[in-house]
Amino acid sequence: QVQLVESGGGLVQAGGSLRLSCAASGSINSFNAMGWYRQAPGKQRELVARITSGGTTGYANAVKGRFTISRDNAKNTLYLQMNSLKPEDTAVYYCTVEFRYIGSYWGQGTQVTVSS
Repeated sequence: QVQLVESGGGLVQAGGSLRLSCAASGSINSFNAMGWYRQAPGKQRELVARITSGGTTGYANAVKGRFTISRDNAKNTLYLQMNSLKPEDTAVYYCTVEFRYIGSYWGQGTQVTVSS
């Protein structure tokens, strides 16, 4: 069983930065990938960033160059560094961990609001 607890969301002005954290508990030694999704009201859920067990990263075009996903294996924590934030980044951000065959676990989500 896996639990994901997110923190770091909040209100920030356009151009500012936030760092989201996702603390994982339970056994994730065999995970395939971890990532961040976001969903704004009235919009489809979208993948923001993803990092595989091998360290390969990928980003949505909308955040490429501004966001950085990373993982601290010793702390069992996933991060999303969000720089140069825009109002369009406003959404609920979800941490996920993906296992082959088993599927994905999701965090509770954390609200990020970027004001103009």
